[in-house]
Amino acid sequence: MKWKTCLAKPKPGYTNGFQGAFGRVCHWIKPNGSSRNQGLGGLMARQTFTFTSASLRSLRLEQEMQDWEEARRELAHRRAMSRRPLPPARSTRPQPRTGKIQEVRAPPPQIRCRDPAVHNTFMCGDMAGIYAVLKEPGMVNALMETVQEEMVWAPEMGMWTLSTKTKQTSALRLAASRGHSGCVEELLFRGAEVNEDPGGRTALHDACLGGHANCVHLLLNHGADPDVLAEDGNAPLHLCNTADTYQCAELLVKSGADVNISHRQSRLTPLHMAARRGLDEHVELLITHDADVAAQNLEGETPLNAACCGAERASEVGRYLRVVKRLLEVGADPRKAGKKQHTPLHNACGNCSPRIAHHLLQHGARADAANCFGYTPMDCLLQVGVGYWQVVEDYPDQHPEDIARSLFNHGAQPPSPMMLKLCLLSPATLEVMINSYHVVPPCEDWIDKVPQDLKMANQALFESVQRMTGQPRSLQHLCRCSVRSYLGEKCHSAINDLNIPSSINHELSNISESTEGKVWRCVR
Repeated sequence: MKWKTCLAKPKPGYTNGFQGAFGRVCHWIKPNGSSRNQGLGGLMARQTFTFTSASLRSLRLEQEMQDWEEARRELAHRRAMSRRPLPPARSTRPQPRTGKIQEVRAPPPQIRCRDPAVHNTFMCGDMAGIYAVLKEPGMVNALMETVQEEMVWAPEMGMWTLSTKTKQTSALRLAASRGHSGCVEELLFRGAEVNEDPGGRTALHDACLGGHANCVHLLLNHGADPDVLAEDGNAPLHLCNTADTYQCAELLVKSGADVNISHRQSRLTPLHMAARRGLDEHVELLITHDADVAAQNLEGETPLNAACCGAERASEVGRYLRVVKRLLEVGADPRKAGKKQHTPLHNACGNCSPRIAHHLLQHGARADAANCFGYTPMDCLLQVGVGYWQVVEDYPDQHPEDIARSLFNHGAQPPSPMMLKLCLLSPATLEVMINSYHVVPPCEDWIDKVPQDLKMANQALFESVQRMTGQPRSLQHLCRCSVRSYLGEKCHSAINDLNIPSSINHELSNISESTEGKVWRCVR
């Protein structure tokens, strides 16, 4: 259908400037006189605007360009319709034998929920509320988000700024972390993804961390991976690190969990974690299932070193001692040191654990082994390093003198006389140290620093020390020092093989308990 141009005359009073501004306005009407734009607009165009010859030429050129573009598009459309379809590309994949078309459905978009009421519903195990929430099928695997604001240090600004952090979890994680087995079972029945890890952990990690054995059992039965590593590098077995998690660890091991799985960063094994916490039942479980007692972490330390390092409280030494004994029974090396050459004996002395130290020495630990800083176990007992607390002063009730006596009986060398001032709060330890010298060292630098109450309670000891300072010792004491120095680290066992009277054997062994307030017979 062809169109023609309708030119409108301007109303009186309009200037040429108005015509120039709207000179390109064109109104097309049909041959029968009907307008494309009917109504007031068409009437105003016919009665208001006029066009110059240049404007008409521009309009004609634009019309020709539009006609040319429409013709080009129509020709391209005809060519596309008449072109033969390309043959299908050859596929290397085997074609299915059946002629059925496989239907692939896109997964529904994941729901993000920040409603605290919904979060609390799963955390509290409110089954009535859970049924109401799960009426929406997408809520089973919904992403639960919590937004927290906390102050963080911005070094580029040199100030603390308020930062918003979003933490993610899931309904299954919330229920498993609180031990709501009914809620966990309902979510798994409705198709919750058992191995999803929003926020960096799976529901199995949370259940093991909380010691919820029922939830662990449900998750494992629904296909949870017992060896999956969390974002922080922990496997579920690593998180079984309290006494309440023994059943969880047992379920994991029975489900085929790797007992030697390593932490992603620190290379710690579950046996390291159990030994570090003094969990004797966990240690027995792992050893029974072939855990490697010689496994080393990133620092080169073994589970035995971890157990000796963890025995910090006197009330907990008993279970740590059971762990140490069990590890030594199955072949743990008491001389094995880490990258810093720190042996288990160094840690036992640093924690003032006499029974553990004695047991390590009985199984071959070296009493004179030095770490990379040159410190021996005796130095760790006295804590001569900068920044260390002083064991003898901090643990006088844990009998540090027993450790010193055991170290001397296994070939340890006497410490520097300057270190005697570190033993002032433990007169029994001071007595053991003084009896390791051929000559009583000078005491003027530290004798006046002894607390008055201790000096009064141990008056005989301190008076004897002052009297014997710089004086020659008895021949009996000198003989004993010579024999013990010759025997070295075999002193504890070789003395009993000597054909000598029992009284002399007792004197050489130096195993008699010193009475507080008295001096040994060799201090005269």
